[in-house]
Amino acid sequence: MEGIEHRKVYVNGINMHIAEKGEGPMVLFIHGFPELWYSWRHQILALASRGYRAVAPDLRGYGDTDAPTSIHAYTVLHIVGDLISLIDTLGQDQVFVVGHDWGAMIAWYFCLIRPDRVKALVNMSVAFPRRNPSKKPIQSLRAAFGDDYYICRFQEPGEAEAEFARSGIQRVITKLFSMRTPGPLCVPKEKGFGGSPNSPVTLPSWLTEEDVNYYASKFDLKGFTGGLNYYRALDLTWELTAPWTGVQVKVPVKFIVGDQDVTYTTPGAKEYIHGGGFKKDVPFLQEIVVMEGVAHFLNQERPDEVNAHIYDFIQKF
Repeated sequence: MEGIEHRKVYVNGINMHIAEKGEGPMVLFIHGFPELWYSWRHQILALASRGYRAVAPDLRGYGDTDAPTSIHAYTVLHIVGDLISLIDTLGQDQVFVVGHDWGAMIAWYFCLIRPDRVKALVNMSVAFPRRNPSKKPIQSLRAAFGDDYYICRFQEPGEAEAEFARSGIQRVITKLFSMRTPGPLCVPKEKGFGGSPNSPVTLPSWLTEEDVNYYASKFDLKGFTGGLNYYRALDLTWELTAPWTGVQVKVPVKFIVGDQDVTYTTPGAKEYIHGGGFKKDVPFLQEIVVMEGVAHFLNQERPDEVNAHIYDFIQKF
């Protein structure tokens, strides 16, 4: 990752590690689970070469950024607060935002809460999470998909961490990154997140052993609890974001998803994305791109295409 600079900045009460490269308008990249700034390695280099300042933090709880112990420290208000503090610290009034997976969720809330700080948004995999005022998220997910649904399985502190440890970090990372099973993602306890210990796990073509080792080295040091706490704080986030019920996202948006992504193949997703609901919640949604033959980690699986999609959109503003 030649030329990418690394440093820590103090934001919102924590020390945050950021990777950055380039000069020009700033593009803020927000990673998902179980990822790091490293998930954006291809995009950082591509956007920096095209006249942008690419900045990718390790979010709170991940990599070389501080990881508060309390689940209550992982609501979207905390994470958005970290990012607003970050762009303040970097002297930016407005930035382009690019999100994926949990990073996409954070990006939606970023734009909902502080649209004044966003020039435009390119979001991937996770469509806008419309708030149901009458039912908490975990209750809704259990009712829809059962106790084996991965988000429900993540709720008990320590349980998923123990499963990951039993399977081995490298195996879990490889298994999650190579996942191509249509959604919803349900993982019975007897199966475990690493799959059967005797079943082979092969690297997808877009991921190298070096990549897996980098992720594994950081999760080996930090553990998965910080990342899992985002899921465990979902109901608290729901309570705290009640004031934004029904509020539209009013920044220019491009949405990209793979046709084999579990988020796209989960029941109800396609109907929401293409049936008018998404556009109603996000009125300045300008483009929806469905990439064929691509699964969840599209920014790593098809970096050149994703880089082009990001650049083509943000250069309009």
